[in-house]
Amino acid sequence: MERGSFDNLRALIAVGRERSFTKAAGKLGLSQSALSQTIRQLESKVGLRLLARTTRSVSLTEAGERLVRVAAPRFEEIEAELDALSELRRKPAGTVRITAGDHAIQSILWPKLTKFLRSYPDIKLEIAIDYGLTDIVTERYDAGVRLGEQIATDMIAVRIGPDIRFAVVGASSYFAKRALPKMPRDLIDHNCINLRLPTYGGLYAWEFEKSGRELKVRVEGQLVFNSIFQVLEAAVAGLGLAYVPEDIARPYLAKGRLKQVLSEWCSPWTGYHLYYPHQRQSSPAFALLVEALRQNR
Repeated sequence: MERGSFDNLRALIAVGRERSFTKAAGKLGLSQSALSQTIRQLESKVGLRLLARTTRSVSLTEAGERLVRVAAPRFEEIEAELDALSELRRKPAGTVRITAGDHAIQSILWPKLTKFLRSYPDIKLEIAIDYGLTDIVTERYDAGVRLGEQIATDMIAVRIGPDIRFAVVGASSYFAKRALPKMPRDLIDHNCINLRLPTYGGLYAWEFEKSGRELKVRVEGQLVFNSIFQVLEAAVAGLGLAYVPEDIARPYLAKGRLKQVLSEWCSPWTGYHLYYPHQRQSSPAFALLVEALRQNR
């Protein structure tokens, strides 16, 4: 097969996955017009329409789906073998893509990865901040980082951090006008700062446990963020109560800028884990990264 045919197939796979000429062109480093011309050439070569286009969307036809279903795994195998060749090099190389929440990145990943990156300058990392339970296979990530309870059973999970505890905190200025909550249900009468989780399309319900009794409380308030650090900053500013990892609140608690409540209801959770599919072919770069992140290093 001519080299151009391989390029055309890669273009079709990209459009099929992204369902968008704009996004596919960006990933391939092509203009939209050049990408459209490439797809037309492939359709002309096979004599079949491979994409169904409308003014708002693009999708694979039956013939396009069949071609992508057969061709995509072959290209992935070739790319995996090319990555594996880095074993022959003294310095492992390649790109590793990880999805994680911002707290995991700041508290676990970044402290360990700064040393790792200096030791392996030919390894590139792409880290995407995401609070959703991302399908790392579909989104083509090498791994994800989530709390232990959130990881699917069909994934390999490697613990990379200690148990984590959340805390309900508020500023002294806030409590000057409000009574301290004694029970989780008391939070309903407070101005609470919410966190939106994209996977569920809704607001995170604060989770509590005491003596085997588990509670989830859906709180209300003026503010909603999609980052835990903005939630903390708003609490420090006296704008409401926050439910955040205890470690990021600790410096403010020590200085008296925040006060912790309901601590007896906040039990430790299983800490962060790096997770990835069982069938993933491990590259030397990825294997080194796993070892660098593994807990107790």
